[in-house]
Amino acid sequence: MGKLLLASIHDVGPRFESEVDRLADLIGGVLGGPKYAMLVVPDHWGLAPLGAAAAFRARLRDWAGQGVEMFVHGWYHKDMAEHSGVASFKARHMTAGEGEFLGLAEAEAARRMADGRKLIEDAIGGPVAGFIAPAWLYGPGALAALQASGFALAEDHLKVWEPASGRVLARGPVVTWASRSRARQLSSLGVAALARTAFHGLGVARVAVHPGDTGVPALLDSIGRTYASFVARRTAGRYADLLGEA
Repeated sequence: MGKLLLASIHDVGPRFESEVDRLADLIGGVLGGPKYAMLVVPDHWGLAPLGAAAAFRARLRDWAGQGVEMFVHGWYHKDMAEHSGVASFKARHMTAGEGEFLGLAEAEAARRMADGRKLIEDAIGGPVAGFIAPAWLYGPGALAALQASGFALAEDHLKVWEPASGRVLARGPVVTWASRSRARQLSSLGVAALARTAFHGLGVARVAVHPGDTGVPALLDSIGRTYASFVARRTAGRYADLLGEA
C-alpha cells in the first residue's frame, strides 16, 4: 500500500443535511467520487434524532452502498459532564462543549457506543467502520469502553488505532478547520496552508471537514485546495485499508 489520503465528513445527520450534501459534492468532485468517510451522530445535541428520520436513514444506506465508510460519532455530540484538571482544560479550549465522551463513565460510554452502532448499522444494512469520539476527545471511561466494544477502528487527533489491541495503524495530525470565530478561522487556514507543503511526507494524511465550514467561503476554498494538493500525491483510500497493513 502506498501513501493514503483519508477524507472524512463529521457530524453527519439530519440536522445538517444540506451542509453534508455540499461537503460531499465538494470532496467527491475533487477526489473523483465518494472516497470519504462519514461520521454519523445519532441525535445531535438532542435535536435531530436519526431514529425519527427515515428519509435520512435511507440516504445513509445509499451512501454506504456507494462505498462511503460509516463511523459512529458519539450519540449527542454534546458534553454534559463536569470536568476538573486536564479534562477541564480540554473541555474549555479544545472544543465548544462538544467533547461528549471526555467525561463519561465506562458503562455509559459503552451504552452509547452500542446503541449508536445498532442504530447506524440498521440504517445502512451493514457494519460500521469504527467509532470516533466527538471532538476526538476520550476520557478514561470511554477508552475502557472502546477497548471492549468490538469496533475495528478508532481515531483521535494524532492517530488511528485498533481498540481491542491498541495497535496504532497511522500517525500524524488531522488537518481540519474551525469556523466558530474569526481568530480560529484564520488559524485553521494557516495550518491548512502549512499542511499542503509540510505534510506530504506522512504515510497517511487525514483531512476532516465539518458542517460549519460551509458557512465560510474562505474555508471552503481552503478545503478544496487542500484535498486537491493531497490527492495529487497519494491515493484517496479507506480507513479499512489500514487494517490490511496491521
